[in-house]
Amino acid sequence: MAALALSDEILMAVEKPARYIGNEVNMVIKDPDSVSVRFCMCFPDVYEIGMSHLGIQILYDLINKREDAYCERVYSPWPDLDRIMREQGIPLFSLETQTPVREFDFLGITLQYEMCYTNVLQVLELSGIPIWSGERSLEDPIVIGGGPCSYNPEPIAAFFDVFYIGEGETRYAELFEVYQKAKKEGLSREELLFHISQIPGMYVPSLYVASYLPDGRLASFTPVREGVPERIRKEIVIDFDKVPYPEKPLVPHIHVTQDRVTLEIMRGCIRGCRFCQAGMIYRPTRQKNVNMMKEYARKMLSGTGHEEITLSSLSSSDYGCLKELITFMMDELGKEHINISLPSLRIDAFSLDVMSRVQDVRKSSLTFAPEAGTQRMRDVINKGLTEEIILNGAMQAFRGGWNKVKFYFMLGLPTETLEDAEGIPKLCETVASAYYTIPKEERAGKVAITASASFFVPKPFTPFQWAPMLEPEIYRERARHVKDTFRKQLHGKSMKFNYHETDVSALEGVFARGDRRLSAVIYDAYKSGCMFDAWTEYFDNGKWLAAFEKNGLSMSFYTTRERSTDELLPWDFIDIGVTKRFLAAEWERAKQAVVTPNCREACSGCGAAIFGGGVCFERRPSEKNGGDGK
Repeated sequence: MAALALSDEILMAVEKPARYIGNEVNMVIKDPDSVSVRFCMCFPDVYEIGMSHLGIQILYDLINKREDAYCERVYSPWPDLDRIMREQGIPLFSLETQTPVREFDFLGITLQYEMCYTNVLQVLELSGIPIWSGERSLEDPIVIGGGPCSYNPEPIAAFFDVFYIGEGETRYAELFEVYQKAKKEGLSREELLFHISQIPGMYVPSLYVASYLPDGRLASFTPVREGVPERIRKEIVIDFDKVPYPEKPLVPHIHVTQDRVTLEIMRGCIRGCRFCQAGMIYRPTRQKNVNMMKEYARKMLSGTGHEEITLSSLSSSDYGCLKELITFMMDELGKEHINISLPSLRIDAFSLDVMSRVQDVRKSSLTFAPEAGTQRMRDVINKGLTEEIILNGAMQAFRGGWNKVKFYFMLGLPTETLEDAEGIPKLCETVASAYYTIPKEERAGKVAITASASFFVPKPFTPFQWAPMLEPEIYRERARHVKDTFRKQLHGKSMKFNYHETDVSALEGVFARGDRRLSAVIYDAYKSGCMFDAWTEYFDNGKWLAAFEKNGLSMSFYTTRERSTDELLPWDFIDIGVTKRFLAAEWERAKQAVVTPNCREACSGCGAAIFGGGVCFERRPSEKNGGDGK
């Protein structure tokens, strides 16, 4: 099929035409006839969200560095264009060459959050690709999923041919070689998928079968033919300095969520928060060379024209060369009037000194993430923050000229009581009261505190993967009670409290720990009109409830049921290095509110040492065998 393009009439009829025209700064242009592998990279959400995703920028650059491959992009069309494409029979096409997505060799879909699952089906259907993987032929692309949600791919297993488990920099060359060889030899789609399953990190759902106990729990999960691996170990970049990083990332024509240069300084986290999936699946911690970071900063700013740069990591304060890097950025980049954004910093004297130099203190607010309002709950989640640390950080900020503070909390955490929930407004009140101990002439006006609470969602490969969620109505009641408690505080008029949508959190909880029976639910919800479920204005809980009822499945089976540590979990076939035994031990320590030291204070034998690198290399030689992988 010839390349497509939307007419001016259609573009003028949609909200933001620039979402669909391509030709951004640094877009890669190749002759499609000169390559043997065409890869379409998809982020199944609106353009502004997808263009802000660092992972796609990295893979786009990585694949396009190959002479034999061309990576192009596609995003979910917003509902206005979606309607027009269906009415006029226009197939979904890539931004680079306007080629129909179905004509590509691969469709790679980034799975960043569970609420994008119906958008995956939107992309497949608009592309003319059969939604169910078992109905595809050699004429269809290999549909491959990756990203955080691929660490439990089972709820969407029926829609994907392959899942890439782990970090994307390691295996695409091997994948393309297997594909090219299979194509040359004329192998069937089934045989091609079998050969792909032999590549480390590649999970082919059709080569496994699941069985269930009468009560709905998973009974077994086994390969369907000899030679298919029983377990898939995640792929991980060990030498972080040797993998390519985009020096000229794409620059959109319109404002997007992250409209700046993003500098990834490290992966992994030493902290061990028990609710945090990223902190477990990206272990061990790996840092990039600081001189390399300086060079990348210069090249990326020069190659994009951006006037702002931000650091990317789970905990920037744990980057060993943070002070040197920030000093460079302020001294060198500051001369060029480059704005510097510094997320994920612990609020200490150094950080405040830095932020006072790079931010306008009259306009900015400081962010704290205590996650829980009482010390007992912070110990349960292994947050590693005391009220004294929080208060000291806030007071240093207040004395430095700030008067606006944001707090992030969670409600419904394991073992949480009403008293723990009430600790949220009480902690905020303590901070507000402390502000007014500063002499009036030294204060920057009235204090303003904004507290936001999300609802706890247990994630795979965390110590809380066995924990129950609360019923949505209990979440709502608890949130309303906390809001009322805020109003009763002495400084209640200076504090705001917001909380998330409970029904969305419940559905996220279902998909986070679900099994492959949920594919039918997702399909039926999509067919009833569910799309862009992460967007409040489009989320329709009634349609989801109807889809569960139609398929004879209960949401509460996946949400409010506590699992035993010996239950077979849908994601147990994936090996992330961190062992199930370690996670179970952390689950027991959580119930007892016992704190586990961070990785630099003491090795807890989590299992990630099997990969080497990061903090596992920092330990003494006698400790380097910690974690037995069981």
